[in-house]
Amino acid sequence: MKIAIKILVIAAISLLGFNSAIAGGGTRNGTGGATELLIPVGASSIALSGANISTISGIDALYWNPAGASHMSNSATALFSHMNYIADIGIEYGAVSANFSGFGVVSLSLKSLSVGSIPITTNEQPDGTGQTYTPQFLVAGATYSRELTDRIAIGLTANFISETIDQVSATGVAFNAGLQYQNLGDINGLSFGLVIKNIGPQMTYSGPGLLVQASPTGSTSDPSVSYNRPPSFYAINSAAFDLPSSFEIGFGYNPQLDETNMLHLSADYQNNNFSGDVYNIGAEYGYNKTFFLRAGYSLSPSNQDPNYIYGLSLGAGISYNLGSVDLHVDYAYRTTKYFNGNHIFSLALGF
Repeated sequence: MKIAIKILVIAAISLLGFNSAIAGGGTRNGTGGATELLIPVGASSIALSGANISTISGIDALYWNPAGASHMSNSATALFSHMNYIADIGIEYGAVSANFSGFGVVSLSLKSLSVGSIPITTNEQPDGTGQTYTPQFLVAGATYSRELTDRIAIGLTANFISETIDQVSATGVAFNAGLQYQNLGDINGLSFGLVIKNIGPQMTYSGPGLLVQASPTGSTSDPSVSYNRPPSFYAINSAAFDLPSSFEIGFGYNPQLDETNMLHLSADYQNNNFSGDVYNIGAEYGYNKTFFLRAGYSLSPSNQDPNYIYGLSLGAGISYNLGSVDLHVDYAYRTTKYFNGNHIFSLALGF
């Protein structure tokens, strides 16, 4: 028990110290890049506003807290999710996890944005050239998670980021690390979670789309002599941008009701380096481990982020055993300001 507490304290101090060095707060809204990393996936946790980083388990945990992926009840699991995001953007997500006895859980995931076609415009043809391009944003992840003891679990994710917009592109890598502690303080049902997300080097756009044609002019030391060079292509150096890193700490409690009824309560605090702090709460009720109702609420104080657009979220799910396959179907709805709400559907299969 003492060793476990020491590991927990060291991890918390390290993560808090690192995040304090990168945190910048809401004064830098809109200046970070790779914001597709911030788009959540999985209907069950979105319905809880992501407050369940301390209690989430299985393949659903890959985005929220990779440590939770170590709690697998199946040998292998697959998850598919779709979200109707803001501005008619679709978010497609898929993941697979495999449990290797004595080693841990290895998972692979892929998230893509469906933006659609955008007309190409130029300075000479501001109304469009008649051509279109389709932006591509991909995040491919590999996760390793393991239960160190019957109470402590850890997880690490490496995400490969790819962004392509017409003739320019950028690639990068980001890392997530998480920890979960169950039965905190010997209180049965009380859990604690830590996660730090999107730590990695800066990204920079490059490609032929940044080439411009120009004819430089100048003069020699003799002002009566000038020269002109033929038109040439010159590359515009784009500025590098940081990743939207964050640190989260959360608590959860599962009160003992009875074998038929289940209740999960959770709360989460999130510190972001490009936006204001966010506070999340969530509650989940389960009946006979088959039917689930979920609700959550997310807020950012007005002095932290007055333009925060999320709030109430609701959801439901069903789990059913088909013999050799465990089926999980979940739905969530998340309200937003200024835009239509988000609809999220998830399907998970356990083998």
